Amino acid sequence: ETKKELDRVARSHNWDIDKINIIDLSMLEKLLSPEEQNSLFHPSDVQLNEVTEMILKKIDTLKPLRIVFDSISEMRLLAETPLKYRRTILSLKQSLAEKETTVLFLDDLSVSGQDLQIHSIAHGVINLTRLNNEFGGERRRLRVAKLRGVDFIGGYHDFVIEKGGIAVYPRMTSANHELKPSSGVLKSKSKELDSLLGGGLDRGTATLIMGPAGTSKSTIATKYIMSANADGEKALYFTFDETINNLVKRSSSLGMDVEANIRKGLLKIQKVDPAELSPGAFAGVIRNAIQTENFKVVVIDSLNGYIQAMPQEQFLILQLHELLAYLNNQGIVTILTLAQSGLIGSMNSPVDLTYLADTVILTRFFEARGAVHKAISVIKKRTGSHESSIREFSLGPNGLQVGPMLEEFEGVLTGVPKVKDKK
Repeated sequence: ETKKELDRVARSHNWDIDKINIIDLSMLEKLLSPEEQNSLFHPSDVQLNEVTEMILKKIDTLKPLRIVFDSISEMRLLAETPLKYRRTILSLKQSLAEKETTVLFLDDLSVSGQDLQIHSIAHGVINLTRLNNEFGGERRRLRVAKLRGVDFIGGYHDFVIEKGGIAVYPRMTSANHELKPSSGVLKSKSKELDSLLGGGLDRGTATLIMGPAGTSKSTIATKYIMSANADGEKALYFTFDETINNLVKRSSSLGMDVEANIRKGLLKIQKVDPAELSPGAFAGVIRNAIQTENFKVVVIDSLNGYIQAMPQEQFLILQLHELLAYLNNQGIVTILTLAQSGLIGSMNSPVDLTYLADTVILTRFFEARGAVHKAISVIKKRTGSHESSIREFSLGPNGLQVGPMLEEFEGVLTGVPKVKDKK
């Protein structure tokens, strides 16, 4: 790149690079002294030792603390042979090491692919890759292959280029974050629902709400958010499938003024574009939000959007496992929703996530008395006891109403229950 091209890129990020000394090696015949210039114009015909000597003279004059070579593939062309190239880079490294400068060598791998010999010389090696998905934007990742004397996080880390630089989302590792002790429960302020859950949702746990589409999973999650907001606690809501406007309208019709809590700063709702966000970036967004703001409740609605948006991610479940472990360590109440296929009868889930959740709430449609009703039950709670009963619930202007146990029916979870025989 020429200096003019670098200036154009810098302006797009609102950077001022006037204080950076840029030496354009594409114009070597002008930089070298007359006696050093080669008779031919093309820079690949200039002797590498002359170029190296000129670079070191510039460094001695400027005495920089940071040096960038962009890129060393041009120097590889000048060297012509791998042995000469390696010796030149090694000599250059030793000269720069004495000056206590930080040096970055950029390599576009356009000449001979990965140069493992240069990897052995460098203190650190960072690989950048770009993946082109079949649908949606490309995905960029970096991997620290080597960094002497530093305990770095291995594996691939997502990053995005944005105005002003790049945002790197380190791979989520829950063990690397401080464990914050948590206690107490989050109550829904619905006596029947809290009774069903053995008092409420414990702090530092993840709750999965499963059921077919339309069984009010999002409404149940919103019920807990409104309860937390009423106690002055902040909540973070990620919606994959529903627009923010529809979520606000639906909640308002059920007597839950979500918009007022947004204005008060107690609730933040973020619409996730599944085609543009990678799993690592999504986990990074959550982690950054938790670290910068005092959120106590996080809702991911729904995991179907999260899973379907990232079909190429083979280890998506492991990423979700690390994310939930991190949120639990931070004392966050995490609520996840998962839509099962089917409406009545047997249900199928796109993936089995029940083992990741501490609490599992099951919602169902069932037919009775010539009408379609909704049922709710708790099938798992690691942190305490819960009701094993199945209750009917309904929605109305007064919000979520959970009724008594369905004692007169059996087979409710099949969708077509029968009235129990009276003895």
